[in-house]
Amino acid sequence: MKEDFLNAVNAALDVLKKRDKKEVKIFHHNDCDGLTSGAILEAAFLRSGYHVNRYCLEKPYPSVLHKIFDRKNEFIIFADFAGRIAPIISNLNRGRNLVFILDHHVAERASDPEVYNLDAELFGLKGDRDISASAACYLFARAMDDKNKDLSRLGALGAVGDGFFVNGRLVSVNREVAVEASKLGLFNISEADNGEEEYTIFFKKNGYRCRALGEYLDVLGGVGYQRGGPNMGVRVCLEGPDTEFDKCVAELRRTMGEMFSRETAVLKEGGLKNSGHIQWFNLKNRFAPMGVKMVGVFCEKLKNADFIDPEKYIAGFQHIQPEIPGLGRIELNDTKISMRVPEPLKNAIIGKRALGLDILLPEATNRIGGFSDACHSLTAATVVKIGEEVRLIEEMENILKKQR
Repeated sequence: MKEDFLNAVNAALDVLKKRDKKEVKIFHHNDCDGLTSGAILEAAFLRSGYHVNRYCLEKPYPSVLHKIFDRKNEFIIFADFAGRIAPIISNLNRGRNLVFILDHHVAERASDPEVYNLDAELFGLKGDRDISASAACYLFARAMDDKNKDLSRLGALGAVGDGFFVNGRLVSVNREVAVEASKLGLFNISEADNGEEEYTIFFKKNGYRCRALGEYLDVLGGVGYQRGGPNMGVRVCLEGPDTEFDKCVAELRRTMGEMFSRETAVLKEGGLKNSGHIQWFNLKNRFAPMGVKMVGVFCEKLKNADFIDPEKYIAGFQHIQPEIPGLGRIELNDTKISMRVPEPLKNAIIGKRALGLDILLPEATNRIGGFSDACHSLTAATVVKIGEEVRLIEEMENILKKQR
C-alpha cells in the first residue's frame, strides 16, 4: 500500500541521485489532476537545481512516444498517464534513458530496468478512490526534499479536481495530503450542509473553492489546450488565479458553451446512435480547436440528460489534432473515444453487476489494434484509427453480450 509505494519511490530516487546530469523532461496530462501534477514536479525539480522542460499531453500517443524516445541519456517523467503502457515504453526505451512513471490508473509492470513504474495501482492503492496522480507526485516531491511540503496543497487540489470521493469526502492518501496541507495553513477542510466536505485552497491568503478551481483548470487545460491553456494552468497552480487568467477562462467557457449547446441539439434531433448496450456519437472535427479532453467533458454533462438512456454506456468520438504544443506537428490519423456512465449504470458497476469501463474499453480497443492507457471503471478513454469507430462499438457489444 502507501509504504510499498514510498519504498519504490525512494529506490527510484536513489538511482536518480547517482545521475550527474541535472535535466528532466516532464510529460503530464491536461486536466486538473495532470496540471497540478506537472506543477508539483516542475517546482520540486527547479528547487533541486534541475533544468526542467515540461510538456502537456492529452495522451501519450504512440507517435508522440516514438518522438520522445528517439533520444538517449535523458531523464523522463510521465505524470497522470502511462502506467498501463509501461511495457510499450520499455520496448521503446531499451535501457537508453532513465524513466519514471507517476500514475494512478490501472497499470502493468515495466520490463526495462531503467523504467520505474511508480503507478500507485501496482502497490495496492486504488486510483479512483485512494490516490490521485497529484497526491502521488506530491509524495514523490516530499521524498525528494521535505521542504516540498508546501506542495501538499496542489496534491490535495488535484485529488478534489479528479472527483473521486467516498460519500462526498476525500479518503485514504488523498485525505492525508489534504490534512497535511491544512496543518500548514494552505488548505481548509469544512463540513458542508449536505454532510459532504468542502475544500478551500489558499494562495497569498486568498481562498478558492477547490471544486470550482478544479473546473477552472480543466477549462484551461482542455478547452484551451491548443491556445497555451496548460501553461497558464500550471501558473495558476503555483501562483493562484488572477484577472488575466479569469478573462481567458471566461472566453474559453463561452466557446465551450456554444459548442456543447450546438451538439446537444444535434443529438436530440437524432444524432445519437444506439446499439444494444451503448449510446454513442461522433464529433469528428466539430469541437476543434478545443482539445480532445472535451469529448469526455461533454459525455459527463450528457450522462444524466433526459434524452439519455440511463441503462446504457455513453461514448463519444473526437478527432485528434496533429499539432502537439511544444513538440510540433506529428502525423496522426486517430480519433479518441471517451466513455461515461449514467447514475443507475454507475451503481451497477460499483456493485459488480455490470462491467467497468477499465475492462470493457481497453479490451475492445486492443482487439482492433488501438491504443489504451489511462482508464478508470467509471471514466475511460482510448484511441483508434479514424474509420474504426463502428468496429470498436461492435467489439464492445460482443464483450458485453458474453457477460450476460
